Amino acid sequence: MNPPSGGPHELDGIPASDLADEELNRELAHLHVTRHEVFLHGSAQALDHHTQRMADLEQEWLRRHPERQIDPQRLRAGARTRDAARH
Repeated sequence: MNPPSGGPHELDGIPASDLADEELNRELAHLHVTRHEVFLHGSAQALDHHTQRMADLEQEWLRRHPERQIDPQRLRAGARTRDAARH
């Protein structure tokens, strides 16, 4: 096994752009599951690393899926409709 290169993201694993779609989805799902635990109990370095890796993976996913389905309830107008219905 080769030693780490010493680069800023040496522990990031495979670059997001090199992952197959299935691997990218699996990596994203895992990071989303572990986010809260890292946020609450991880070191500052662990949180920074997690944040950067998640951003890299999410940006790659968005690049591959620019026409993703947007839930109208997740838009500002949808939120206003929900708020109006509650009052």
